[in-house]
Amino acid sequence: MNVKVVIFDWDGTLVDSVEHIADSLHQAATDLGYPALEREAYRDIIGLGMVEALEKLYPGISREEMKSIREGYAGYFFSKVTTPQNVFSGMAEVLGDLRQSGRRCSVATGKSRRGLEGALESSGLGVHFDITRCADETRSKPDPLMLREILDFYRVDPSEAVMIGDTRYDLDMARRIGMPSIGVEWGVHKRDVLGDYQPHAVVESVAELRDVLGL
Repeated sequence: MNVKVVIFDWDGTLVDSVEHIADSLHQAATDLGYPALEREAYRDIIGLGMVEALEKLYPGISREEMKSIREGYAGYFFSKVTTPQNVFSGMAEVLGDLRQSGRRCSVATGKSRRGLEGALESSGLGVHFDITRCADETRSKPDPLMLREILDFYRVDPSEAVMIGDTRYDLDMARRIGMPSIGVEWGVHKRDVLGDYQPHAVVESVAELRDVLGL
């Protein structure tokens, strides 16, 4: 695949954190008396900004209630540090090989800036990225603003970049600005969902991803 810039989602794409996020949301909400939801409900909102995620999980939630859940979530989520062992096997090598091939790497995530900054350092992946964009400093996926900001940084067109992610929000965001995308099946959504957003490819292994990227 001949692109200059490769943009990665974080949770569920680079790092195996989906279940920890779902657990943390469940605990934070039920601690405050909110009903326990089906596991898939918590998984399905991963990729959105926290405000958008909570509005989808609990329609009509007030900003004050949202603040309480977010504080509880942070307590649970940050009790566990992202380590190199949480990085999906082979993904650190993919990043290194992309950079060696002359392609640039960046991150577009629904995480908060606080959450991403800590994870970039503790995972060991931070050295690979020129720019990262988070939902709390721009707009949440699937709005493509964070992709536009990354493209502006590199001064490239959407056709010269690719978005790699595990959720429909990642692929929908790319589709909205005509950017190619690659869906990965080891995170939240599977081929039956990812395929609805006209991705360049959907892969089920890191070896397949390497082939699509020409590594």
